Amino acid sequence: MNERLWNILVDSFPKLLGYGIRVTVPLTVLSFSLALFIAVIVALIQYADVKGLRQLCRFYIWIIRGTPLLVQLYIVFFGLPSVGIKLEAFPAAVLVFGFNEGAYMAETMRGALESVPRGQMEAGYCVGMNYVQIMAHVVLPQAFRTAFPALSNSMISMLKETSMAASITVMEMFRQAQVINGRVYESLGLYCEVALIYLLFCTLLTWLQRVCEKRLSRNGGIKA
Repeated sequence: MNERLWNILVDSFPKLLGYGIRVTVPLTVLSFSLALFIAVIVALIQYADVKGLRQLCRFYIWIIRGTPLLVQLYIVFFGLPSVGIKLEAFPAAVLVFGFNEGAYMAETMRGALESVPRGQMEAGYCVGMNYVQIMAHVVLPQAFRTAFPALSNSMISMLKETSMAASITVMEMFRQAQVINGRVYESLGLYCEVALIYLLFCTLLTWLQRVCEKRLSRNGGIKA
């Protein structure tokens, strides 16, 4: 490695890391929170087999899973202004990532809900609980334990997918690497550096996932 490249990497690392902490991580957290909210609602509607709404949920999942994430970003950020709906880049990215991942996570949650024995519902009714109480205190907690590994993997995947937000001008970590590269023309070194930072973030999330799984296992939940 020559001295020039070394100096560029040393100078760019804190900048890239800073954008990762200030933009990439919040983008991931907000998007995942929205995705989880959507996933739970959609999964509950399908679990309860609400006529009409169930078909609408299946249509949403079909559309989202059948179209590329990048195309969805372009439709929302570049396409919607033509019909009078204009969003800033960051909120647009949060919405697209949230609705995109929410479709996949909804299927995870639906499977987890269906894995809870139906007898638990009957037991809840027998002790005087209503449907909402049973779902909130009996079914959903068990479903979340079952779905936790898959949901954690979805969050890790989303962290990496946020790099696509650069395509709609969100100044996140990867976009900043592109800007720096436009000045110094060291593509290999800079993109390897940003890949390393993504790897560090994902490694941290993986470690947190394992810690949580072990705690759930000790409490009679999932297997670690």
